[in-house]
Amino acid sequence: MTLLVLLSAAFAEDPIRDAVTLASSAEAHLEHSAGYLAIAPVSNILDTLTLLGARQHIVVIVSLIVIYAAIRGWLASRRRQAESDAPRSSIKHEAAYAALYLVAIVLVYAAAAALPRPMAALTAESSDAVVIVDFHSHTRYSHDGRPGWDPADVRSWHRAAGFDAAYVSDHRTVQGAELGIVDNPTEAGQGTMILQALEVGWRGEHVNLLGANRFYKGLTTSDLRDVDEQALALASLIGNREPIVMETLPGKLDKMVPASGRRTAGVRAIELVDGSPRGLDQTRIMRSRIVHLADSLNLALVAGSDNHGWGRTAPGWTLLIVPGWRGMRTDSLAFAIEGSLRQGREATRVVERRVAGELNGGNALELTLTLPVVTWSMLTTLSIDERVIWVVWVWLVVLAARLTIGWRRRRRLRRVA
Repeated sequence: MTLLVLLSAAFAEDPIRDAVTLASSAEAHLEHSAGYLAIAPVSNILDTLTLLGARQHIVVIVSLIVIYAAIRGWLASRRRQAESDAPRSSIKHEAAYAALYLVAIVLVYAAAAALPRPMAALTAESSDAVVIVDFHSHTRYSHDGRPGWDPADVRSWHRAAGFDAAYVSDHRTVQGAELGIVDNPTEAGQGTMILQALEVGWRGEHVNLLGANRFYKGLTTSDLRDVDEQALALASLIGNREPIVMETLPGKLDKMVPASGRRTAGVRAIELVDGSPRGLDQTRIMRSRIVHLADSLNLALVAGSDNHGWGRTAPGWTLLIVPGWRGMRTDSLAFAIEGSLRQGREATRVVERRVAGELNGGNALELTLTLPVVTWSMLTTLSIDERVIWVVWVWLVVLAARLTIGWRRRRRLRRVA
């Protein structure tokens, strides 16, 4: 393990990158707190699990089970050559070990989803012009939000991940967003701001309406479930005040209704990064198509954590130019962000966590090798501090194991004597 950690340093890569060019981002860097570094192996492994797409999760679990079966089979064959165990006893023994192994996998995934732990945060150069935003998150007031996941938890999560502002886009309600806004700091530069959005349906697709029930009224059906197309068209007739409709993923891009210019209704921004497992699948596999659509239709590219209260890893961040944002209040900041998004493709920069497998399972060989590929990628993105902590933890575990084995051996010898 020490050799792998040291060898991977020769192939070191930045842990974040520009989500369009896939090159290192010169505009920001990933920062790790002392708490994150203290448990670096745990932090890195759980972060990596959280950033996997749905297909990759399936392959990782299957790979772990196959590896376990192969190792136990090999050990069993050696044991049969050395001694004659009763078949019934051997089956019970192996079943117990297999059950413990499966429980361990479940516990690791549960830890990745629900364990409170320090987060890696994006840090940009201190600026009064660049604001870091998440355009897609949820609270418990959404039907699919984590129970007990309050607006205060959303703010804390985003602050720990380095966001200056986060849109709460619950389904069929703005209660969570409005409660979060009540507790916003007086000015944006004083802490993470909660802004209002609403996730609704439009011709079978899911879209986010920014400021849907704050700056605009009646853009949706009365149950806040779907877009009211006529109301959206009328609201869009006012130049430079057209409502911002954001295409969320996963979805069918051929069903998207893009705006065709000023004073027209339609999608003006699209997610290039979506943090849900299925969203990560689609945004990575269809990255080039999404970028092409943004280029040809002049759509702003954004990142959405799609966080419902699970996990402690941000998959991406949106950087926008909003001069003077630190002194803005809630509505002024939201209005300025919308104005920036109306500029289209050049309005934003999307930064994402570097992940293994550009096609995210779209290639059969890459998908099959998910476990070794993501493990190597995780090691190559470690910072120097993280590598040092990894080596320390590896040898602490080895020392503990050696001491335990020695203690058991001495105990057995005393019993024999």
